[in-house]
Amino acid sequence: MPQSLVKMLTHVVFSTKDRIDLIPPELEDNLFGYISGIVKNNDSKLIIANGTANHIHLLISLGKTISVSSLVGKIKRDSSTWIKTQDPKFKKFYWQNGYGAFSVSQSQAENVINYISNQKEHHKTKDFKTEYRDFLEKYEIEYDENYLWD
Repeated sequence: MPQSLVKMLTHVVFSTKDRIDLIPPELEDNLFGYISGIVKNNDSKLIIANGTANHIHLLISLGKTISVSSLVGKIKRDSSTWIKTQDPKFKKFYWQNGYGAFSVSQSQAENVINYISNQKEHHKTKDFKTEYRDFLEKYEIEYDENYLWD
């Protein structure tokens, strides 16, 4: 086959350091636009982004030449630097050290898009730690609670 064609959907989740509410609603559109540019510059596609004041969810169609860890590292590094330039109150902004990345089949993409788009409503009844543990259990990922949080 002379051409390599890839579609790898990945649901990425990460929070602010110590899950501090540092992402105000008025920053979200510009933040997600900036992240979209980072993703695009790495030959990938941001399908949807949303979150709350202390964490974000991204559904990404990963390009064929970049790993999840490399792309997430670039997203976190570059967006953190960008946020710090938006206002002096963000000078101590940091993302958490780790992240979650979960595979999504094409048949489930619409469900994940709906889930991400309804983050604010969803988090009226469930906090980030509970949501994240639920993902780890759903995807059968073993973890040690002592090392899960910064």
